[in-house]
Amino acid sequence: MSTMTIRCDEADKRAAAEVAEYYGFDLSSVTRAFWKQMARTRSIPLELGGREPNAESVRSIREADAIVAAEGTGESYDTARSLLDAARA
Repeated sequence: MSTMTIRCDEADKRAAAEVAEYYGFDLSSVTRAFWKQMARTRSIPLELGGREPNAESVRSIREADAIVAAEGTGESYDTARSLLDAARA
C-alpha cells in the first residue's frame, strides 16, 4: 500500500465529499475506485466535453427545422399516444 497526497481547492473537496457520502462512500474509496477503473479500462473515465449530437441527429434536427420553416408550424401532440396514432395514420 502507498499513500498519496492531493492538493485541491477546499470547496471542491467538500462538494466531492458530499457527493461521495450521498452514495455511501468516502473520498479515499472513490479515488481508489477511479484508479482501479483506469487500470481495468486503460482509459481515463471522465466526461471531458459536452454531449454533441451525432451526424444523424444533426441531419434530423436540420430536417425538422426546415419542415417548420417551410410550413410555418409543426404538428403538436399532447401525449405520446396521439403522436404514435398520427404517425401510424
